[in-house]
Amino acid sequence: MAKIPSRRRPSAAASQAGKSRPAAAKRGARWSKRVMKTSDALDLEPGVFTKRSPRAIALSLKRSAEASRRRKAEPFRSAMSMLSFHINRSGKGLSPERRRVLNEAKQELRAVFGRS
Repeated sequence: MAKIPSRRRPSAAASQAGKSRPAAAKRGARWSKRVMKTSDALDLEPGVFTKRSPRAIALSLKRSAEASRRRKAEPFRSAMSMLSFHINRSGKGLSPERRRVLNEAKQELRAVFGRS
């Protein structure tokens, strides 16, 4: 009796074999950059996340959140959302010092908005 060939699809690993990883990494970087620029959370001041002082970052985010007309939530939530998004998307690329400053900016943001 003759064997009938199966009609199974190749595995996911086999179909991914010819594709390179760097293209996927570039797409991811573009995606988060686009969100930072065009998000409805708020319009950011240029260089807000490069400031050295946690207070300066928090005050800049507060100004941006209160001035933005594109935000969907209240100013505090929009500002905190954008700060958290930046920290999470930066991932392993953040130095421990930079991560510390950004996390302290969260505390400052709560203080400038009068939250505990």
